[in-house]
Amino acid sequence: MPPRAQGHDTRYLKLQKNNCFVCGQNNREGMRLKFILDEERQTFVCRFRLGARYTGPPGHCHGGIIASILDDAMGKVNKLHHVVALTREMTVEYLKPVPLHKPLRVEGREIKVRGRTHVNSAEILNDKNEVLARSRGIFIAIDPEKMFAKYVER
Repeated sequence: MPPRAQGHDTRYLKLQKNNCFVCGQNNREGMRLKFILDEERQTFVCRFRLGARYTGPPGHCHGGIIASILDDAMGKVNKLHHVVALTREMTVEYLKPVPLHKPLRVEGREIKVRGRTHVNSAEILNDKNEVLARSRGIFIAIDPEKMFAKYVER
């Protein structure tokens, strides 16, 4: 296990419900993506297909949805250090149109951690392993019990 970064340990923190638009299983109108940790590569991976409701250009995904998926994949990486870290800044490179109704994969990984600052990256790939979009983000570890006090089970 990597050394614990500065921040607030979240191993024993349980939010009442996960209503995140991208990964929240309690959000009936959300995407409900499920991320799995590839322990060997220390990478969070999610395989998915996008339906017509995420249309931007005809037959392809809206850029805001692409950014949301990348943001969530990068955010999952902070779990490696058992912290909740919020997005401070992110950049997205849209390399190729992201198709609807096709198998896709998003992968999030750590670049570096310094104190409460976590720098992560993510990529969306197609079934030929071509990178369609990539991102880099800066996340700041926070104290979730203070920020989300009314949403935490005691």
